[in-house]
Amino acid sequence: MEKRQVDVAVLSDLHLGTYGCHAKEIVNYLKSISPQILILNGDVIDVWQFRKKYFPLTHIQVIKEIISLASKGTRVIYVTGNHDETLRRYSNLQMGNLQLVDKIVMEIDGKMCWVFHGDVFDSTTKGSAKMLAKLGSHGYDVLIRVNRFVNWILQMMGKEKMSLSKRVMNSVNKAIIKVNNFEQTAAEIAIDKKYDYVICGHIHEPQIREVVTDKGKVTYLNSGDWVEHLTALEYAHGNWKLYHYDEKEYAQAPIINMDKKLPDLNVVIDEVKMFCPIPKSYANILLSV
Repeated sequence: MEKRQVDVAVLSDLHLGTYGCHAKEIVNYLKSISPQILILNGDVIDVWQFRKKYFPLTHIQVIKEIISLASKGTRVIYVTGNHDETLRRYSNLQMGNLQLVDKIVMEIDGKMCWVFHGDVFDSTTKGSAKMLAKLGSHGYDVLIRVNRFVNWILQMMGKEKMSLSKRVMNSVNKAIIKVNNFEQTAAEIAIDKKYDYVICGHIHEPQIREVVTDKGKVTYLNSGDWVEHLTALEYAHGNWKLYHYDEKEYAQAPIINMDKKLPDLNVVIDEVKMFCPIPKSYANILLSV
């Protein structure tokens, strides 16, 4: 299996350190691509649920593959999320090809892409609601373990698998979107800032759609997750697309390395505070790195 050449790959919500994380699949995916830039868009290591007694070798292997990509020339940008928010105190830290930020703006082939996790527009991750969110996160992890046991029984009976955890997550997301509508908020701010794309994670709902307002339009993208959907965003050949993991793809020949052809990419830091008034032009809020 040859490594696929992608200019940018975006993964979010890996939730390493939880029972729901599909670490083996993440490793397979990382081994199958050769990106110029790899963006880890939040909730990569689940600090909320981190426990010493559960961090399997497969989860460590994910970290190893990320470091391996960085050592081979891939620029790895870790964007912090709410489950790994403790890392935000170290924002703008850079070690070689590894960089830690809260949000970024990328210029790709002349188009501006605003990338951040998305939790800043979710009121359930702040204040008193944050404790409930953490409890819900632990409950979700337990539900996944129960779901696996139920599916084992269903397989023994020759019946099709079911996803109780996905149903619960979808129900929660619908409620969150209805109340907070952070996708629309992010899109409207991106339009005000004259960005062409806004890329989020957080709600575990992969999608690409165009948002149009009376002020303009922007393409909203969400990379999904590696707990339920096993999806990523990829930019190659001038277009963004959603990648859906398929186990059948990885039952083939060993991976062969290929040379990279570098696209026209420029990454900058977005210094704007998300709850401050949006400036008329973004030209003064970008700092090249």
